[in-house]
Amino acid sequence: MARLHLVRHGETTANVMRRLDTALPGAALTDFGARQGVRYGLENRPEQAAVLVSSEARRARQTAELIGSVWDVDTEPVDGVHEVQAGELEDRSDREAHDVFHDVMEKWHAGDLDVRIPGGESLAMVYDRYIPTVEDLARAHLSGTDQRDVFLVSHGAAIRLIAARLAGIDSRFAAATHLGNTGSIELEYVDGIWVCHRWGAKTAPFERVDEPLVDDPMG
Repeated sequence: MARLHLVRHGETTANVMRRLDTALPGAALTDFGARQGVRYGLENRPEQAAVLVSSEARRARQTAELIGSVWDVDTEPVDGVHEVQAGELEDRSDREAHDVFHDVMEKWHAGDLDVRIPGGESLAMVYDRYIPTVEDLARAHLSGTDQRDVFLVSHGAAIRLIAARLAGIDSRFAAATHLGNTGSIELEYVDGIWVCHRWGAKTAPFERVDEPLVDDPMG
């Protein structure tokens, strides 16, 4: 069965500085981030023809292009799958901004879809723009007779929130189990149901996590 791979982009200057970088087009990859993109391509060559897409953000497009250069596959950006928008916290790296972000994320993972990042998005807003694009990709490539794996290069916070929603993953596990740059989550679409097989280095079944949430810069 074909699968959806949600891939976080490579390292950026904003990641290094722990700067909340969410507005488009956003930061570019560092040299190390570019090497991460190439390495992902080398280590994850699809066994058959694959679909490779990305968010509109510069870092995601660059990562996808580097992966595509290794696979000799064309890539294109798709709408709606950019990072959670930080609003008034945009471009900040101070502790106060990260505390506000952390508090909102904690409420989201606890099930409050309507609380918003100041000047930014609520989780309901993220779902409304992101999930339809994933569903379109699933209908086009993960069902029917001509199935192909889909690799979607996106962003750390958004990927974890969306994967948890689609596959019914325990919210504490999703909150605590971060994805490093070019880390990925692997999902299968079976009879209209999403099944998560791998989350970063962890494979299903996934353990319950009871520890407090840990802050993780968006991007």
